[in-house]
This record gives sequence, C-alpha cells and structure tokens, in this order.
Amino acid sequence: MRIWKRKKPNPLPAAAQCQLREASVHPFGNLGGFVPLGTGEERIYRELREAIPVLDAAVEKLVRLTGGFTVECRNQQAQNQLEDFLRQVPCGHGQAGVDIFLSGYLDSLLTYGRAVGELVVSNDRVRAVCWGDVTALEIHQGKTALEAVLWGPDENGSMRPLPYQNLLLFTTLHPEPARPYGVSLFRGMPFLADILLKIYQTIGINWERAGNVRYSVICKAAEDLDPATAQERSNQIANAWAQAMEDGKQGQVRDFIAVGDVQIKVIGGESPILDSQVPVRQILEQLIAKTGLPPFLLGLSWSTTERMSAQQVDLLTSELWALRRTVEPILIKICRTFLALEGLDNRVTIQWNDISLQDITQESQAQLYLARAAQIRENLKEEP
Repeated sequence: MRIWKRKKPNPLPAAAQCQLREASVHPFGNLGGFVPLGTGEERIYRELREAIPVLDAAVEKLVRLTGGFTVECRNQQAQNQLEDFLRQVPCGHGQAGVDIFLSGYLDSLLTYGRAVGELVVSNDRVRAVCWGDVTALEIHQGKTALEAVLWGPDENGSMRPLPYQNLLLFTTLHPEPARPYGVSLFRGMPFLADILLKIYQTIGINWERAGNVRYSVICKAAEDLDPATAQERSNQIANAWAQAMEDGKQGQVRDFIAVGDVQIKVIGGESPILDSQVPVRQILEQLIAKTGLPPFLLGLSWSTTERMSAQQVDLLTSELWALRRTVEPILIKICRTFLALEGLDNRVTIQWNDISLQDITQESQAQLYLARAAQIRENLKEEP
C-alpha cells in the first residue's frame, strides 16, 4: 500500500490555434505554402493601364486625392527630427520625401492589390525608404495564421526568404478569404476592356477604309463588241483613271473622260459606320464605377450640367479614407522605427490632411453661416 502518491503536474494551457487554416503538413508541405505574388493577372492589369488611358488617369487621381499627412509626437525634439526625416528621406530613383514613397506605394497597391516596401538601415539609422516590385516576390505562410514570410530572388536567381523581415513593408488591398493577399482595383475589368478595345480597333479600321477611298469603275460595253476590242477599251479606261488619281495626289485637277456606259462607285460607301457612342459609354460607365470617381473628374462630360453632388462627395471621401486606413499602419511603422533607432520616444500619431472636394464658394458660405450662428448665440446670451 502506497502512502505517498505522486502528484500529477498541472496541465499547461493549450496554445491558441487558428481554426480557419489547415494545420496538416505533408513531407513536402513547404512546396504547398508558396503563394506567388506575380501572376498573369498582374501583367494584364499593367496592360490595361497602358491600353485605356482613363484607367491610368483614375489611379493617378486616387493617389493624388488621398492627400498628404502630418505627424504628432509626444516630444518636441522627436517631432522636429521626424518631420525633417519624412521630408528629406531618400526613396530611390533620385527622389526624396515620404510623400513620393507613398505615391508609388499606393500606385502598386491599387494596380496589383498589394504593395511592398523596405526600410534601409545602416549603422543603426534609417537611411532610405524604398518601394519594390511586388510581382517579383513570393509569400510563404508562416507557422501561424499571423505570420507571413516574403521570399525574393538571390544573386543566383533562386528564391529564398529575405533576411530582414522586420524591415519589410507589406500591404494588401481588400483581402478576401479566397484571396488573402489582396485584390486589384482592376478585377472584373478585363472582359469589358477587351470589348472596348475591339470597338476602338474597329473604329480605326473603318476610318482608315473611309478615309482612304477605293473606287469601283464599271464599264458596260456594247453587245456587238468583240472581246479583244472590249479588253483594249477597258485597259484605256483603267490607265486614264489611274492617271487622273495620280494627278489628284499631286494637287492637279484632271478630268476623267470615257466613252460608253461607265459607272464609278466608292467601295463600301453604301455601308454606314456603326455608331459607337452608346456601347462605348456603357462600357466606360462600368469601368469608372469600379474606381469610385465621378466621370467628369476623368474628363468625361456626359451631361452639360454635371457637377459633383453632396452624395458623390460623401462616397468619394469614404473611398479615400478607406485607402488611408489601409496604408496608415506602414506609415506608423516607418515613423516608429526611425524614432526608436534615434533613441527618442516612438509614440506617434498620423494626422491626415482634410479632403476638400467642394467649391471654394460653398465652403466660404458655410463658414459665413457658422459665424452668423455663433454671433446670434452670443447675442442671445447677453440679453437679460
């Protein structure tokens, strides 16, 4: 009979596990974890911007309308140094300033649905902030759902994990369960863009045909005319017509005279060119609706009284604030990394500039009404 019983150790709490990610690993599990960030879709999106200028202008407008920002620190010394750093930090390609970096970062984010950047650190100081080509990288899912490792090519062209993951900046746009690494702004556009480009190409071919006119010369010979004489007469008419056309190219007026029943028609002149205004507008409406921008901001005046309404202002403002919330974490990371390496208080907040999309006259009237209301309230307080 045992008097003393060995106490069982207290069970350790189970580690938190993600229930939405697959946990099983096969012997070659590393091969299944790779997700290439550059696929065929990215090349199509880049070609869309080159082929349809209105889409390229939409991306540039969204980048510019997102606007700039200011920073607020707890310490005045940190405030001054951080402002100088953000204004003068090199961004590569002969450019400087965090605003330039943010423009390139947003451009990649909207085009590909994801963007990547890097903090260049030397001698324990941040020397540059650069953005990179996200299509040349791969991402590897980490051990948990909260980890992701970026892979890039080495000097031999082989893909390997980048050595300093803590200095990388990675952002996704509108991630979905099936696409956790971002969705491009141009998703859903290739089908309509293909139809639009076909219409434009057909318009060019039709106008080339209509501009460079071809003629059909028909000569009806008499019934009693022998074939040799008819052939000789047709050759004479062809030579005379060719000479008349050649003199017309040189600016000389030359009459064409023929004997017999001669008919001259324009080849294809009876078939009218299809009106492309309605289908082109329908397709452009679909494409521009995806960008969230009013048409007249892209140079499309479909109405003589078109102007930005209050509802459009609210919708566009919400879209711009969504973009700001998406890129704000990487801006905070840049600022905190710089302040921490400088030995300063790294508590910082981002203050975005106001989005102003209304007319100056309306803003002035609103300020006037507010001032009058404040004056009326003050007068009411002074009365007994």
